[in-house]
Order: sequence, then C-alpha cells, then structure tokens
Amino acid sequence: MMSAFAASNVAPPFYGDPPDDNHPWAVHDRNRPLPPVITPGTFSTQDQAGKPPSDAIVLFDGTDLSKFSDNKGNPVKWVVRDGYMEVTPGSGEIRSREEFGDCQLHIEWCAPTKIEGSGQGRGNSGVFLPGGLEIQVLDNYNNPTYADGTAGAYYGVMPPLVTAVRPPGQWQVYDIVFRRPVYKDGKVVDPGYVTVFLNGVLVQDHTPLEGAGGHMGRSRPRPFPEKGPLRLQDHGNPTRFRNIWYRPLPPRPSQGGTDGFLSPEATLAKRKEIAATLREDAAKMANPANPVPEMMRWMESLVYEAEPSALKKVEQMASAYVASLKALPPEKLQGKRDEARSLRDAFRYLVRAKAITNEFGPKVELENLIRDQGWDKQKK
Repeated sequence: MMSAFAASNVAPPFYGDPPDDNHPWAVHDRNRPLPPVITPGTFSTQDQAGKPPSDAIVLFDGTDLSKFSDNKGNPVKWVVRDGYMEVTPGSGEIRSREEFGDCQLHIEWCAPTKIEGSGQGRGNSGVFLPGGLEIQVLDNYNNPTYADGTAGAYYGVMPPLVTAVRPPGQWQVYDIVFRRPVYKDGKVVDPGYVTVFLNGVLVQDHTPLEGAGGHMGRSRPRPFPEKGPLRLQDHGNPTRFRNIWYRPLPPRPSQGGTDGFLSPEATLAKRKEIAATLREDAAKMANPANPVPEMMRWMESLVYEAEPSALKKVEQMASAYVASLKALPPEKLQGKRDEARSLRDAFRYLVRAKAITNEFGPKVELENLIRDQGWDKQKK
C-alpha cells in the first residue's frame, strides 16, 4: 500500500539514509532547504547580448560605465557605444566599484578586427578576478604564443585545455566559476579553484589556485581577500567587452556552508540546529485529540540529535499511544492498522539512525501488538 507521504510533493520523514558524521541531512531530507527559484537568462548571439539570469548582479549592460572606475576611483576613459565598452589604449585598467567574492562571472569580449602585431601584442587584455588572478584575453586565432599566456589561460600558471577562440571581430564568451582560497590559522584548508568555459568549451577544469599569477614570475599560494573588484586590463589594444554580470555563490563547507561533505564538528553543530528547530515545531503541534503528528515530529528530531528530554518525550507519548490502541474495541482497532505500522517503521528508522535501540520499550510493545493482530503479514 502506498503511504500518504509517497503521493505528496515532498519526501517523507524516515525515508532515505539518515544523517551521518559528515552529512547533517538525511538522503531526500524534507527538512533540507529547497534551492531558490530563478529565471534563467538567454544566450547571446554575435548581433545581440543575451539576458542575465534573474539573480545576477549586472556590472555592464551596454549603456554606461557608472559601475566602473579607474584605479583612483575616477570615471573611466574607455568608450561606450553600440552596447559594448572599448579599451582606450593608454588610459589604464578599469575596475568595478562593487567588490565581491566567490562567484559565477559572465563576460564577453571581442578582439579588434584590424590585426596588428603577433603573440602577446595582438588583441591583448585580461580579466582579473578578486584577489588578482588573471584569465587571459588574447587574439589567439592563428596566432600562437606561450601556452600559459593563451586565451583562456590562468595567466602564468595554467594553460587552457584547448584553444577555442573565434576569429577577431567576433564575440568570445567567458563563463567563469571562481572560488577563493580559504586559510585558517595561517594554513590552507581549501586552495580555491577556477573553472572557465570559453565559447562553451571547458578550458580550466576546477584548477587549484596558486596565487595571483603574473608575468615572468612564479606565483605562490597565498590568502585572498574575502572580496575584491573585477578588473579589466588596458594592454594597448582596443579590445571590447559587453554583457558583464556575476552571481554570488553560497559558502563551501570550508567557509561554513552546510551542504556537501562537512567536518564532523560542523555536521554535529548543524544536526543540533535542525533538531532544535524540529523540537520547537513539535511543541506547537500539541493536540490531545490527535497526538500522532506531534509525536512523529518529536521522533523526527531524534534522527538529528538523540537529546535526552526529547527521547523521554517520545517514550512517554509512544507508550500512551500503544496503551490507547490496546484499549480500543476490535472493530475500532482495525482502523488503526496503517497508522500503527507507520509508527513501527519510524521506530525502525530511529534504530538505523542510532537514536534508539531495538529494545526501546514502546517499539517492542508496538511490534508485539502488530504481530498479535497479524498486521505484519503483507496482503497477497
């Protein structure tokens, strides 16, 4: 028989594998927060920039450079026209007025149609992420250069997996995922990573960070600031940019996030928090005429933390419930079959979660009752 929960839109309690030492949530946990709902954006074409997703923070929409400044905070001298900005050679780099940390960054760039120079002298610019690491911008179409200075490179550190540039004059698209290094007590606990797609092709595959990178000098791992600006380089070429936006990313476990594989200490703290919330919820559900929902909520809290007072509450309520079943006349008792079996299954789940033992009194009494009534046998 399908349970009432199986037909609902949320996973039932006492269902997937319970929390463990590194996962505060059960598998398919209905208490786990649902992801935010956003409206996705649209893809760009060569003729028109796409739309960012609804939760993106737009840094440049093609109309003005008010969200950028020069290195001294002054208005920038780059040119804006036809939905893009263009480097004014010799005017210096620009930076976003807004600072941010871990992010998904989208930025489109276009090398000059007029081909001048070769190697690093052709369509050169750079996208500098918070902390200073550079993702190289360069016209590499039939224009080889040193590997770790190629378009899509983590400049000076890691070449791109492939060269996936379009001809000069066409728009190139970067989608970048940036995770800064995390240090605690002077020691690295997460080196940070950068992932880059160039024109939809993976060119940096979760590459560990080794400092900011740079020209000619070996980069060294180091802490990054929590937030920083986006910087765009003036390298003497009239490179163009458009459609610049970012999405802040939630914290990783190393930054205090509670999704993913956590430390035992972080897992325990989160499990205690979840259990406390469920206990508060259970206390609001008191209903002498129908104590089962409250009792099940107290039991659910034990999945995350076998807190002594909650365990005692469950023992008292479950004992009273089993006693009430035994007091029913046979014709009314039969109507409680499914409810009793659901409670039995919840007890078995609590055993799996190591919240109770198989010798837990109400569990033993309920299973004896179910067996005596023949409810443990499946209908054929």
